[in-house]
Formats: sequence, C-alpha cells, structure tokens
Amino acid sequence: MDKKYKILIVDDDSEVRSIYSEVFKAEGFRVMEAVDGLDGINKAIANVPDVILTGIIMPKMDGFGMKEALSKNVATSHIPVAMFSHMGREEDRKKAEETGVKEFFVAGMITPKEVVARVIRLFTLVKYRLKLNIKGGDIARLTSDLGLKDDFSCANCGEDLALNIEMTNNERKEFTGRIICLRCDSGQLE
Repeated sequence: MDKKYKILIVDDDSEVRSIYSEVFKAEGFRVMEAVDGLDGINKAIANVPDVILTGIIMPKMDGFGMKEALSKNVATSHIPVAMFSHMGREEDRKKAEETGVKEFFVAGMITPKEVVARVIRLFTLVKYRLKLNIKGGDIARLTSDLGLKDDFSCANCGEDLALNIEMTNNERKEFTGRIICLRCDSGQLE
C-alpha cells in the first residue's frame, strides 16, 4: 500500500478489536479503536478515519445506528464502512446494503487477512457510469433478455438508463455492473 490509511475498528469485544488491530497494523494501517457505536461516532468526528470496520450488536449504539449517524454528519458522511456480523443473518446483510455499507461479511466465515484485503479493495475500486446506446451491438437481445424497455428508458420515470460498473480485478480487467436510471438512480433489475 502506498498510503498509510487510518482505520477505526468498532466492537464491544476487546479480543475481536485486538485481532483486527493486529492484522491491519501488519498491513501498514494506522489503527484506532472504539468500544461501541457511540464511542465510534465520537472518535470518527475527532480524528476522521479513511475507513471504519464495525460489528453490529453493541451496547449504547449498534453498528447500524452508528452508520446512520455518520451518514448525517458532513465531516463523516464520506467514510466507507465495512461491517461484520457474528450471526450471519440475511436481514443484516440486506440492511447493510440499504444503508450504504461498502463491505459486509460474516465473522468466522472469512479470515482476518481476507477482511484486510477486502477493505484495501475499497480504496482501489474504480467505478464508471456508461450511458447506454440503443443503436449498437446486442442491445435488442440485452433488452429482451433482461426484460427492459426497448428504448432503454426507466420504467419509473422515463429517463435514460446507464450501466454502472466497478472494477473488481485491475490485473484481469474484470468488472461487476448494474443497470440504473440516470435520474432516480433506481436499479432496473431488482
């Protein structure tokens, strides 16, 4: 890593914080720790980190409450949040996605070193938004296969659709993508 990123690790279990602190320090991160969501908010405001890694269930304030509060503060709204769950409930995964959590994983299903790799990926992700041209390539087949309108307009508001893509592997030039509306930003395949 070229830059020494600052991470805030938030969890009420001191052993969990210690494990993640050690692996992130070993990868060159500057590490701060917080014991719950409220402590996490205070530390994030006082010393803005580059990324936050948080658990969900904690006293005083859980990870979702902390993420929501950080999103409402101009100084902290831009901070990417990675969240881990000890229970692996699907409703937690969905809520994490809805609230803008950038990475979600189940503790014990992924090693701490893999967590570090996924957090580092947050800083190397490249995103593009491409306007779709209804006249070129396999557009007719794509609209048919995906059940989209022939003119590539949004079913909700009629605005043009775009393809949002994120590079997932720079070396192999691999991307993931999602067709969205340019006006209402709604996903068209949900």
